[in-house]
Amino acid sequence: MKRSLLLLGSLFAFFGVAFGAFGAHGLKTILSPEMLAIFETAVRYQMYHAFGIIIASFLADEHPLAVTAGRLFGAGILLFSGSLYVLSLTEIRSFGMITPLGGFCFLGGWFLLFSAALKIKKEN
Repeated sequence: MKRSLLLLGSLFAFFGVAFGAFGAHGLKTILSPEMLAIFETAVRYQMYHAFGIIIASFLADEHPLAVTAGRLFGAGILLFSGSLYVLSLTEIRSFGMITPLGGFCFLGGWFLLFSAALKIKKEN
């Protein structure tokens, strides 16, 4: 297990829960329905990929691809979710141009995690 990935994934999950609660309770009356939906998408993807980082941490010692996958998930959270948080709170639409870069990081992370999983030896 790679401790740094486990810490990172746990931290992103903690903030995902906090941001989700903040969005549901603190922003519900402030943001438009469209911007609130964007904020909720950011939280959802942050949580999915926080769990991806945690999964990668358990494969990291034996599979270096899992370390890179975890790092890509972290970068994806910052770029994808981060840009959506800023977009939803400021309504500056140009931040939406950053979002696909985070999506590519997510895709790359899942591909590398899949590749690492293929290298796990079957136990019979």
